[in-house]
Amino acid sequence: MNWKKLAGHWYAILIALFFLGAAGVYIVFGTSSYIAVHDNLDLFVAQFQMLKNTGSFFAHGVDVPFLGGVTRDNLPSELSLYTVLYMLLPSFAAYVTGYLLKIAIAMGSVWLLAKDWYGEALAGYEPLVTLCGFCYGALNVFPAFGIAFASIPLVVYLLRRIYRGASVKLYIFLFCYPFLSYFSYFGFFILAYLVAAVVWLGLRDRKISKTLAAAVFVLGAGYVAFEYRLFGVMLFGGTETIRVSMVEADLTAREIAAQAMEVWRHGIFHAESVHDRFVWWVCMFYFIYQNQRYMARQDWKGMCHDVYNLLMLVLVFNSAVYGVYNWGAFRGLVEKAVPFLKGFQFNRTVFFNPFLWYAAFFLVLQRMYAAAQGRGAGKGWWKAAANGMALAAIAVTLLSPTRYNDLLGTCKNKALELLKGKAIDEMSYGEFYSVGLFQEIKEDIGYQGEWSAAYGFHPAVLEYNGIATLDGYLGFYPQRYKEDFRRIIAPALERVEASRIYYDDWGARAYLYSGSEASAVSNYKSFTVSDSRLYIDAQAFGELGGRYLFSRYALSNAEELGLRLVNAYGTDGAPYKVYLYEK
Repeated sequence: MNWKKLAGHWYAILIALFFLGAAGVYIVFGTSSYIAVHDNLDLFVAQFQMLKNTGSFFAHGVDVPFLGGVTRDNLPSELSLYTVLYMLLPSFAAYVTGYLLKIAIAMGSVWLLAKDWYGEALAGYEPLVTLCGFCYGALNVFPAFGIAFASIPLVVYLLRRIYRGASVKLYIFLFCYPFLSYFSYFGFFILAYLVAAVVWLGLRDRKISKTLAAAVFVLGAGYVAFEYRLFGVMLFGGTETIRVSMVEADLTAREIAAQAMEVWRHGIFHAESVHDRFVWWVCMFYFIYQNQRYMARQDWKGMCHDVYNLLMLVLVFNSAVYGVYNWGAFRGLVEKAVPFLKGFQFNRTVFFNPFLWYAAFFLVLQRMYAAAQGRGAGKGWWKAAANGMALAAIAVTLLSPTRYNDLLGTCKNKALELLKGKAIDEMSYGEFYSVGLFQEIKEDIGYQGEWSAAYGFHPAVLEYNGIATLDGYLGFYPQRYKEDFRRIIAPALERVEASRIYYDDWGARAYLYSGSEASAVSNYKSFTVSDSRLYIDAQAFGELGGRYLFSRYALSNAEELGLRLVNAYGTDGAPYKVYLYEK
């Protein structure tokens, strides 16, 4: 074996070890791993399992059993790679596969883009491209759309190729790109950026690029084809949704500027790029250094044409759009001009910032590599420094305790359990859904699909376990049902103003709320409430078809509400104690 040659691929070996280690962690611990709940286990993971339980992935003209029965078309398309994973694999395996696949797709996409950008010169940058591609892919962003984040370099690569010389094959690839993406979070903005690029390049080249203009229609057609359900509901559904009653912020100019600065500096939780912990400092130092040199030479043309400065400009633009979205007058103008954008969050431009920050970071390191060429004996130190900075960025990504860093959370909690014998209060994936417990309950009562609701835990737990729910979590369902469900929870909303605002001004979480506390749900085993009364309109619950109420707590006013205790389950130490009531 040529050990010297093998050592030359040290970066690939490190990444291979990561994949083996990460896969090993999840294989060994399985569903006892710790997976983020917020906007994850309480949302898409349960909905995909519900589609599998009901055989509704490909179904048309059917309702799915949550939120009183909403159309299947309101859930993610079956023509999506992430959805396909849940069709083919058990839920937990699909989740882990999605995580690892996201990293692999990011690495492949970055490699293709770098190869297209640098051509033959790429031969000197393999370690850097590989490490930066891995770092970008490993970012712990919103899991359900991780692949969409990861594939952004791929669509840039395809569009660059099409601009230089289109072919049928490239257009086919572009048409199929939405299989990896998602229109509401990315597609709308990719198309908008593409139109802007056509105009800008047309002005620069003094002629419109017909191939790139055609790409707008090809990509748009791809999104319509792959997300036909979304477009059908959005354009032809004819049902007024909760988007019409959502209340957005209306901030002052100072507040808008502060918010734009905040997301530019730190990002947002669905797109946690942790760039503020290391990458930002490198990028800002280089920005000042490089532009000071331009100014010293009075090279204003060079400054304006520097790709690095363009990336910085787009970062500022995306962050500014995020802030301006909260300017009520401007948002109203957009919604009036384009009515179907009512409630659409066009501030999602910030979802592209992670890619832009790490692209800028890569450029800094690449220029360190390039500078090393003329450094003689010291060139090795420049490359080593660039590689070290890439490794530092990876370490920051993998070791930052962000919301969706499941691998770190699992390793930390398992270390505390196994090495220190500490009991972890947080629920694992398996404990959160407690499949065995709810299967026991269903068998005990002979459950036949009766409408139910959850109190004290997320309705997603019931949905995952094949129990139809009047409650649920979805950002796009009929406004009329929101009003009907509000009748059930009105007594609680009247008592807690924060809950009333949360539901009336947003309403995506149609839950049974506590009448005395900010929240009655938690993924911690020890969580409890001080008030054992349930504040609901029991008559409205029955009129919507509600029969069973699954409560984490024994209700002191059950008889008053006309609820009969069927049985108590999980009292032998299960993560949940479930008190089952029947209307």
